Amino acid sequence: MDSFHEVRFPTAVSFGATGGPERRVEIVALTSGRERRNLRLAHSRRHFDAGTGVRSLADLHEIVAFFEARRGSYHGFRFRDPFDMKSCAPDAAPSPGDQLLGTGDGETAAFRLVKRYGEGEDAYARPIRKPVEGTVRVAVGGVERTAPAHFAVDHSTGVVTFSPGSIPGAGVPVTAGFAFDVPARFDTERIAVSLSAFKAGQIPSIPIVEIEP
Repeated sequence: MDSFHEVRFPTAVSFGATGGPERRVEIVALTSGRERRNLRLAHSRRHFDAGTGVRSLADLHEIVAFFEARRGSYHGFRFRDPFDMKSCAPDAAPSPGDQLLGTGDGETAAFRLVKRYGEGEDAYARPIRKPVEGTVRVAVGGVERTAPAHFAVDHSTGVVTFSPGSIPGAGVPVTAGFAFDVPARFDTERIAVSLSAFKAGQIPSIPIVEIEP
Protein backbone atom coordinates (compact mmCIF):
# COMPACT_ATOMS: atom_id res chain seq x y z
CA MET A 1 0.00 0.00 0.00
CA ASP A 2 1.09 3.60 -0.53
CA SER A 3 0.54 5.07 2.92
CA PHE A 4 -1.07 4.47 6.27
CA HIS A 5 -2.28 7.15 8.68
CA GLU A 6 -2.20 6.13 12.34
CA VAL A 7 -5.57 7.73 13.03
CA ARG A 8 -8.86 6.05 13.93
CA PHE A 9 -12.08 6.29 11.98
CA PRO A 10 -14.72 8.06 14.15
CA THR A 11 -15.49 5.50 16.84
CA ALA A 12 -19.10 6.52 17.44
CA VAL A 13 -19.90 5.85 13.78
CA SER A 14 -17.93 2.59 13.61
CA PHE A 15 -19.92 1.17 16.54
CA GLY A 16 -23.04 1.34 14.38
CA ALA A 17 -21.40 -0.25 11.33
CA THR A 18 -22.39 -3.58 9.82
CA GLY A 19 -19.95 -6.16 8.50
CA GLY A 20 -17.61 -8.99 9.35
CA PRO A 21 -14.96 -11.38 7.98
CA GLU A 22 -14.85 -12.72 4.44
CA ARG A 23 -13.18 -15.96 3.33
CA ARG A 24 -12.21 -16.57 -0.28
CA VAL A 25 -12.59 -20.26 -1.14
CA GLU A 26 -12.16 -21.71 -4.62
CA ILE A 27 -14.60 -24.60 -5.13
CA VAL A 28 -14.15 -27.00 -8.05
CA ALA A 29 -16.85 -29.58 -8.79
CA LEU A 30 -15.33 -32.91 -9.88
CA THR A 31 -16.97 -35.30 -12.33
CA SER A 32 -17.47 -37.74 -9.47
CA GLY A 33 -19.78 -35.24 -7.80
CA ARG A 34 -17.32 -34.44 -5.04
CA GLU A 35 -15.79 -31.01 -4.46
CA ARG A 36 -12.24 -29.78 -4.17
CA ARG A 37 -11.91 -26.68 -2.06
CA ASN A 38 -8.87 -24.42 -1.82
CA LEU A 39 -8.29 -21.34 0.30
CA ARG A 40 -7.35 -18.44 -1.96
CA LEU A 41 -6.09 -16.34 0.95
CA ALA A 42 -4.44 -17.50 4.16
CA HIS A 43 -6.19 -14.84 6.23
CA SER A 44 -9.76 -13.59 6.36
CA ARG A 45 -10.55 -10.06 5.23
CA ARG A 46 -13.13 -7.90 6.96
CA HIS A 47 -15.63 -5.70 5.15
CA PHE A 48 -17.81 -3.05 6.77
CA ASP A 49 -20.45 -0.52 5.82
CA ALA A 50 -20.12 2.44 8.16
CA GLY A 51 -23.16 4.17 6.67
CA THR A 52 -25.39 2.33 9.15
CA GLY A 53 -23.53 4.10 11.96
CA VAL A 54 -24.30 7.62 10.74
CA ARG A 55 -26.90 9.10 13.10
CA SER A 56 -26.73 12.83 12.41
CA LEU A 57 -25.56 15.48 9.97
CA ALA A 58 -22.67 16.11 12.37
CA ASP A 59 -21.60 12.45 11.93
CA LEU A 60 -21.80 12.79 8.16
CA HIS A 61 -19.79 16.01 8.22
CA GLU A 62 -17.09 14.27 10.29
CA ILE A 63 -16.97 11.32 7.89
CA VAL A 64 -16.65 13.54 4.82
CA ALA A 65 -13.76 15.40 6.49
CA PHE A 66 -12.11 12.07 7.38
CA PHE A 67 -12.61 10.81 3.81
CA GLU A 68 -11.01 13.93 2.35
CA ALA A 69 -8.06 13.80 4.76
CA ARG A 70 -7.38 10.19 3.72
CA ARG A 71 -7.66 11.20 0.04
CA GLY A 72 -10.47 8.70 -0.40
CA SER A 73 -9.11 5.16 -0.65
CA TYR A 74 -5.48 6.29 -0.98
CA HIS A 75 -4.41 6.29 2.69
CA GLY A 76 -5.18 3.54 5.16
CA PHE A 77 -6.43 4.15 8.71
CA ARG A 78 -7.45 2.39 11.92
CA PHE A 79 -11.00 1.10 12.20
CA ARG A 80 -12.63 -0.11 15.42
CA ASP A 81 -14.49 -3.33 14.65
CA PRO A 82 -17.65 -3.13 16.80
CA PHE A 83 -17.88 -6.93 16.98
CA ASP A 84 -14.26 -8.00 17.53
CA MET A 85 -11.81 -5.58 19.15
CA LYS A 86 -10.27 -7.42 22.14
CA SER A 87 -8.10 -10.45 22.84
CA CYS A 88 -10.89 -11.71 25.11
CA ALA A 89 -14.68 -11.89 25.17
CA PRO A 90 -16.48 -8.61 24.32
CA ASP A 91 -17.72 -8.12 27.89
CA ALA A 92 -14.36 -8.87 29.53
CA ALA A 93 -11.19 -6.86 30.07
CA PRO A 94 -7.93 -7.99 28.40
CA SER A 95 -5.62 -9.97 30.68
CA PRO A 96 -1.98 -10.99 30.10
CA GLY A 97 -2.92 -14.66 29.68
CA ASP A 98 -5.53 -14.24 26.93
CA GLN A 99 -3.57 -15.29 23.85
CA LEU A 100 -0.52 -17.48 23.32
CA LEU A 101 2.07 -15.64 21.22
CA GLY A 102 4.65 -18.41 21.20
CA THR A 103 7.21 -20.27 23.27
CA GLY A 104 10.58 -18.87 24.23
CA ASP A 105 13.88 -20.40 23.12
CA GLY A 106 16.25 -18.20 25.12
CA GLU A 107 17.20 -16.20 22.01
CA THR A 108 14.07 -14.89 20.28
CA ALA A 109 13.18 -11.40 21.51
CA ALA A 110 10.33 -10.43 19.14
CA PHE A 111 6.84 -11.94 19.21
CA ARG A 112 3.89 -10.89 17.06
CA LEU A 113 0.50 -10.34 18.65
CA VAL A 114 -2.10 -12.86 17.48
CA LYS A 115 -5.68 -13.76 18.30
CA ARG A 116 -6.78 -17.37 17.98
CA TYR A 117 -10.22 -18.51 16.90
CA GLY A 118 -11.22 -22.08 17.64
CA GLU A 119 -9.38 -24.82 19.49
CA GLY A 120 -6.55 -27.26 18.83
CA GLU A 121 -5.14 -27.90 15.36
CA ASP A 122 -8.14 -26.29 13.68
CA ALA A 123 -7.60 -22.93 15.42
CA TYR A 124 -6.99 -19.90 13.20
CA ALA A 125 -4.23 -17.53 14.35
CA ARG A 126 -5.05 -14.00 13.19
CA PRO A 127 -2.11 -11.56 13.13
CA ILE A 128 -2.90 -8.41 15.12
CA ARG A 129 -1.09 -5.45 13.57
CA LYS A 130 -2.76 -2.44 15.18
CA PRO A 131 -2.96 -2.86 18.98
CA VAL A 132 -4.37 0.06 20.93
CA GLU A 133 -1.72 1.97 22.82
CA GLY A 134 -1.78 1.42 26.55
CA THR A 135 -3.80 -1.81 26.41
CA VAL A 136 -1.13 -4.47 25.77
CA ARG A 137 -0.40 -6.71 28.76
CA VAL A 138 2.26 -9.42 28.48
CA ALA A 139 3.13 -12.44 30.61
CA VAL A 140 6.03 -14.90 30.46
CA GLY A 141 5.44 -18.24 32.11
CA GLY A 142 2.25 -16.83 33.65
CA VAL A 143 4.05 -13.93 35.31
CA GLU A 144 3.08 -10.49 34.04
CA ARG A 145 5.86 -8.28 32.73
CA THR A 146 5.89 -4.49 32.61
CA ALA A 147 6.75 -2.02 29.89
CA PRO A 148 9.19 -0.49 29.22
CA ALA A 149 11.31 -2.32 31.79
CA HIS A 150 10.80 -5.78 30.27
CA PHE A 151 9.36 -5.21 26.81
CA ALA A 152 8.28 -2.65 24.22
CA VAL A 153 5.34 -2.71 21.82
CA ASP A 154 5.37 -1.36 18.27
CA HIS A 155 1.77 -0.17 17.99
CA SER A 156 2.08 0.26 14.23
CA THR A 157 3.04 -3.38 13.58
CA GLY A 158 1.82 -5.38 16.59
CA VAL A 159 5.27 -6.74 17.48
CA VAL A 160 6.31 -7.17 21.12
CA THR A 161 10.08 -6.99 21.68
CA PHE A 162 11.66 -8.03 24.97
CA SER A 163 14.66 -6.18 26.37
CA PRO A 164 18.00 -8.06 26.43
CA GLY A 165 17.71 -9.08 30.07
CA SER A 166 14.09 -10.23 29.76
CA ILE A 167 14.13 -12.57 26.74
CA PRO A 168 11.86 -15.59 27.44
CA GLY A 169 13.73 -18.77 28.32
CA ALA A 170 13.50 -22.05 26.42
CA GLY A 171 10.12 -23.72 26.66
CA VAL A 172 8.48 -20.81 28.49
CA PRO A 173 5.09 -19.68 27.08
CA VAL A 174 4.62 -16.04 26.10
CA THR A 175 1.06 -14.71 26.34
CA ALA A 176 -0.66 -11.35 25.94
CA GLY A 177 -3.94 -9.50 26.20
CA PHE A 178 -4.86 -6.34 24.30
CA ALA A 179 -7.43 -4.22 22.50
CA PHE A 180 -6.91 -3.67 18.78
CA ASP A 181 -8.03 -1.85 15.65
CA VAL A 182 -8.34 -3.13 12.09
CA PRO A 183 -6.04 -1.63 9.40
CA ALA A 184 -8.48 -0.48 6.74
CA ARG A 185 -9.24 1.89 3.87
CA PHE A 186 -12.32 3.24 2.15
CA ASP A 187 -13.57 0.78 -0.46
CA THR A 188 -15.10 3.51 -2.60
CA GLU A 189 -13.98 6.52 -4.59
CA ARG A 190 -16.87 8.73 -3.49
CA ILE A 191 -19.44 9.29 -0.76
CA ALA A 192 -22.84 10.17 -2.21
CA VAL A 193 -25.68 11.55 -0.10
CA SER A 194 -28.38 14.16 -0.54
CA LEU A 195 -29.68 16.30 2.30
CA SER A 196 -33.32 15.48 1.54
CA ALA A 197 -32.62 11.74 1.45
CA PHE A 198 -30.72 11.89 4.74
CA LYS A 199 -33.57 13.74 6.47
CA ALA A 200 -35.94 11.08 5.13
CA GLY A 201 -33.91 8.41 6.89
CA GLN A 202 -31.95 7.11 3.89
CA ILE A 203 -28.39 6.46 4.99
CA PRO A 204 -25.37 6.69 2.70
CA SER A 205 -23.25 3.67 1.88
CA ILE A 206 -19.71 3.99 3.28
CA PRO A 207 -17.86 0.76 2.42
CA ILE A 208 -14.63 0.02 4.29
CA VAL A 209 -12.30 -2.94 3.75
CA GLU A 210 -9.47 -4.43 5.80
CA ILE A 211 -5.98 -4.12 4.30
CA GLU A 212 -2.50 -5.53 4.79
CA PRO A 213 -0.56 -2.59 6.27
